[in-house]
Parts: sequence; structure tokens; C-alpha cells
Amino acid sequence: MDTDVATRLGWWPQTWRLAAATAAGIPVWLSTGVLLKWQAAGTGSWFLIGDPLVALGCLTALVWRRRFPLAVAMTVAIASTASALATGAALMALSSVSTRRRPVEIATVGLAYVTASQFAIALHPVQGPSPPGPLWTQLAFPALTAGIAAAVGMAIGARRAEVRSLRDRAESAEREHAARAAQARALERNRIAREMHDVLAHRISLVAMQAGVLNHRGDLTAEENRVLVSSIADGSHQALEELRDVLGVLRADPTRPEPPQPSFDHIPELAADALASGLDVTLTTSMTAAPPDATGRTCYRIVQEGLTNAAKHAPGAHIHITLDGTEGDKLEVSVRNSPAITQHMRLPSSGFGLLGLGERINLAGGTLDHHPTPDNGYVLTARLPWPNPTHEKRT
Repeated sequence: MDTDVATRLGWWPQTWRLAAATAAGIPVWLSTGVLLKWQAAGTGSWFLIGDPLVALGCLTALVWRRRFPLAVAMTVAIASTASALATGAALMALSSVSTRRRPVEIATVGLAYVTASQFAIALHPVQGPSPPGPLWTQLAFPALTAGIAAAVGMAIGARRAEVRSLRDRAESAEREHAARAAQARALERNRIAREMHDVLAHRISLVAMQAGVLNHRGDLTAEENRVLVSSIADGSHQALEELRDVLGVLRADPTRPEPPQPSFDHIPELAADALASGLDVTLTTSMTAAPPDATGRTCYRIVQEGLTNAAKHAPGAHIHITLDGTEGDKLEVSVRNSPAITQHMRLPSSGFGLLGLGERINLAGGTLDHHPTPDNGYVLTARLPWPNPTHEKRT
């Protein structure tokens, strides 16, 4: 869009502007009529008929001044030579073209207006007791009125540019706000999806594994069947409770705090829960202190994802969890499972567990490595930074 072309005016703004141009030309027309020698043949008829008709044509041309500002301004300035009543229209045309704030156009139209005023003096001979005076006095009044009209037009143009800039800035800020809101919604959806995966995948995998054992093992005693059924019921109940906690965040009051997140101290409970569900799990740790909360939560999710994948793809395998690290250096988490011992039905997999885990570890500044082992097992290893809190306080 061409920003130099102003918007089209409605009928009322257009009408009062044309009326103002007419009102500005009437005093010039009346003063010229008083000074004219009406006795000259034909002079009075032109002044009373021709002059207003030319002014009417100039006022009509002003309707298109916003679409063709320079052409209309030059036409009206030249036509004002033959019409004293068109002086107001010429000044409005000059003011309109000045809103574009182009010095060459303003100077051209202003020069045409001042020159036309000199030809108008020659067209309407005025009889007086003294000669008209030096040339500079004849140019002073037209030049002064042209300067005032140009100054008013430039001020209006500057105001329009400022309003347009403020409007563009407001629209830009609104678009940026909408983009930030959309990005925040997308990030929140991703966070909720990741939390739901972390919460449900582990529990449902254990439940599916235990249900598979019931389906394929016909030699289990009644007590073993009762333990498996009880474990399935408990696991399903815990999965529903954890899902309710995650979904409750969506419906809760924004001022309400979120439920507590798992931490590093909950890893032994996680391993014990997996052991009680039928997995062969051992936990080895050489750590004497707990890492920061953010690092501890990431460590918990790593162990949880490793147990989930082992339960899905290697039923009956031995799972060994290793935690090792020192404060001020790094924290290494390893989940290694041996090959699957029993045949298993393939459980559905989203394919995003390790992908989301890798993103979480990257945000924490760590690295993730996972690959099969030579004995057909699988190992998941993550290394996380463990900053020294005393060094952080000094910096």
C-alpha cells in the first residue's frame, strides 16, 4: 500500500473542507471587486460570472486532490490566475500536496501559486492614486500565504505519519503478542504431553506386562495369580491417580500450585515399585549427596524411561540401574537390561519417549546415549552436569 496516498474522505469531511476553501477565497474576491475599475467594458461581467465559474471548477478538482495531489495542485494554482475566488482552493491544494512532505513538490506548487498571483494583478488592473509599488511588496503577501499553507500541510502530514506509525506499532505488538501466546500454548501442550507420557507409559507398561504373564502362564498357582491381579489393580489405580493429577493442572486455578514433581530421592521407590511389579531390578549408587532439584527430576525421568522400555521390549530381563557422580563435576545415570528371557507380545509404542527424554536432557545441558549391547541387551546412559553450589554463589 502506498502510504503517501491518504484515505478517501467521507461526504461530510469533504464538504466542510471545500466550504473552508470557499470561505478563504471570498475576502480576496470581495477586496478585488472593491478595487477594480468597474467602468471598464467587460471587466465587471467576467468578475461576477467568469471568476466564480473558474473557482467552482477549482473546487470540483479538489475532490481528487488526495488521489492526484500534485496534478490537482498545479492545475488549481494555474487556474487561480483567472479567479480571485479560487485563491482559497489554491491554498488548500498547496496545503494538501504539502502533507506528502516532499520539498520539490512543495516548492513547485508554491512557485506556481506566487507566479499566478502576479499574472492575476495584470489581468485585473486596479486604479489607485499611487503605483502598485516595488516587486517585493507584490510578492510578499502571496509568498506569506503560501508559506503558511505549506507549513500547515507539513504539520498535518507529520501528524498523519505519527498516527500511522503508532497504529503500525500497535498492530505489530498485537501480532507479536498473539505469536508469543501461540508459542506459549504450544510449549504448554508439549510439556503436558511429555508429563502424560512420563506418568502413564511406565505404569501402563507394567500393567500390560503383568497381564501378559497371566495370559501366557497357565502353570501359576492361585496365590501367584492373586498377586498378579492385585498388582494389576494397584498399577491401574496409580496410573489413574497420576493421570488425574496431570489433567487437574489444566482445570485448576492458575494461582493454585502444581502437584509436587518426582525428585532424585524417589528413585529408590521407583525401583522398589518396579521390583514389586515383577521386574528384576537392582539399584547401585555411589553418590553421597543429592543433586539440585532440576537435575534430580531429570535423573528420575531417565530411570523411569529406562524401566518402561525394558518392561516393553525385554520382559523377564535383569535391569541394572547405576547412579554415579560427584558434586561439581557430572552425574551419570545408566539403565542396562539383559536380553529378554520370555516371549512377549509387542506393546504399542509412541516412539517419542526417548525423543522427549533427549530434549529434556539437552535442556539440562547433558548428553544421552542409548544402543544395544553385544549380548543383545540394551543400555541407556545419560550424563548431566552437577554444578558446585558454592561456586554458583560466588559467581
